[in-house]
Amino acid sequence: MTEKNKKEKQPTCGIIMPISLIDNCPPEHWADVLGIIKDVCATNEFIPNLVSDADDIGVIHNRIIENIYTSDIVICDVSCKNANVMFELGMRLAFDKPTIIIKDDLTGYSFDTSLIEHLEYPRDLRFTSINKFKDSLGKKLKATYEKSQTDPNYSTFLKNFGKYKIAHLEDREVSTDTFILNAIEELRRDVRVIRNASLYREDDGRINLGRSISTREIPEETKMIFKKIVQDYLKKNNLMAKPKEMDIMLPDIIEELEKYDELKLLAGNSVNLRRLLRDSIYS
Repeated sequence: MTEKNKKEKQPTCGIIMPISLIDNCPPEHWADVLGIIKDVCATNEFIPNLVSDADDIGVIHNRIIENIYTSDIVICDVSCKNANVMFELGMRLAFDKPTIIIKDDLTGYSFDTSLIEHLEYPRDLRFTSINKFKDSLGKKLKATYEKSQTDPNYSTFLKNFGKYKIAHLEDREVSTDTFILNAIEELRRDVRVIRNASLYREDDGRINLGRSISTREIPEETKMIFKKIVQDYLKKNNLMAKPKEMDIMLPDIIEELEKYDELKLLAGNSVNLRRLLRDSIYS
């Protein structure tokens, strides 16, 4: 069996967890936690995938829901009780698919999910304790997945409350013409992104990250794309109607949006990126 075929046969493990600053835990802390979870998945022959990962920012919300639904099993870290994490966990439990909940030792239990076993790890990520946690998580991962595959009555959550109709996502069939037209439109969008980015390149083809370009020189189309993505982000996090809270969280908002590869590509350099983000947030 080739390496490619072996990978295709491996089950997928979606990961739901915080990724930005919360409860004094910086993004670097969550990056370490993500690394630990991915290591457990790889060791036990699961393909890890952060459910919020998406190549196309424009469809990131659709991709999150799709990943939550289609992952063979999900590991959800409810540490610090991040609102987005709890919402995504709620969706996964509504699908009643295999789910493992983990949390750090400083986070309390939530009433609604306390019926499900939680695996704990130390927030300070102590080496010895983390090794024990990784071992427990690995065993839980394999056992939960195997039970979901062999037990026709398997249920992660809904079985505790009676008989319910499980939520599911419907697959939609489209004609060949529709599929091709959608693919062409995606290509056109990619071309527009590349064309805009080319405005900020030097003659030798390298992106100039040192020279700042006035926002007056940036095409209106680029500003409009920035504004749409930023406004969608603010709406999703309920910040549109909370200007005071948005002012306080501005550094965190900008730090989160700076991770979007599409925005970095459009801006061309870090100075323009921050300037365009601020303009889009307060427009």
